[in-house]
Amino acid sequence: MPSTARGCGVRLIDLSSPIDASFHEPDPVRHEILTPRQGAVHMSEEMREHFGIAFDPDELPGGEFLSLDRITLTTHTGTHVDAPSHYGSATSYGDGVPRDIDQMPLEWFFNPAVVLDLTDAGTGAVGPAALEKELARIGYTPRPLDIVLLHTGAERHLGTKRYFTDFAGLDGPATRMLLDLGVRVIGTDAFSLDAPFADIIERYRATGDRSVLWPAHFLGREREYCQLERLANLGALPAPHGFRVACFPVRITGGGAGWTRAVALVDE
Repeated sequence: MPSTARGCGVRLIDLSSPIDASFHEPDPVRHEILTPRQGAVHMSEEMREHFGIAFDPDELPGGEFLSLDRITLTTHTGTHVDAPSHYGSATSYGDGVPRDIDQMPLEWFFNPAVVLDLTDAGTGAVGPAALEKELARIGYTPRPLDIVLLHTGAERHLGTKRYFTDFAGLDGPATRMLLDLGVRVIGTDAFSLDAPFADIIERYRATGDRSVLWPAHFLGREREYCQLERLANLGALPAPHGFRVACFPVRITGGGAGWTRAVALVDE
């Protein structure tokens, strides 16, 4: 369960969901653990193969060395940041080439933040009217580079199939509204910033309107921004604003996304 810690006049609130091989995932996580004993044997074999050094693992204290984890997963498993290159191979801004996660400016990922309560939205796409209503309720307008977090309540289904089917996302105009305010990182506790796949496809088949096809993601081909997906513990934030969020992505060369340990910092 996400945790809270205090120290140095700042309360830290963990906003990250775990990477857990026992969770239901469309792309299952494979997690192999080598015990300290297995790590000793592995080290001995590696020393012999790569350096020509023979070393008996039983010479180690207790016959153990170090544990080792091997994990197979996508960069979109667990709490992560989507890079502009995730949204498509070309852009209509800049030089037409979207940036990868290792190229993104660090200053985007440590900023004042605001959380919007969308827990009553239900499954589907949320429009700008819902965001405007919530911003009016909390009396706040996002400033340039503020990090906007959407509390949809999707976390309650974490680890189950419903986590991927029952949540609220943003439509195109709602996403554009936040970007027009200068926001460059939009976060959600749901699987996706867009509505669920099944909901999107159902609406497209009913209307033939291509604008309903993953509009939040595809808008990233026109406007450079990052999505911060699969957050957790947003209900633990003490107020809608007045805190900062750190969500630096792992620096994966050429990556379309990078995992992050997202944390809220609340001054005390």
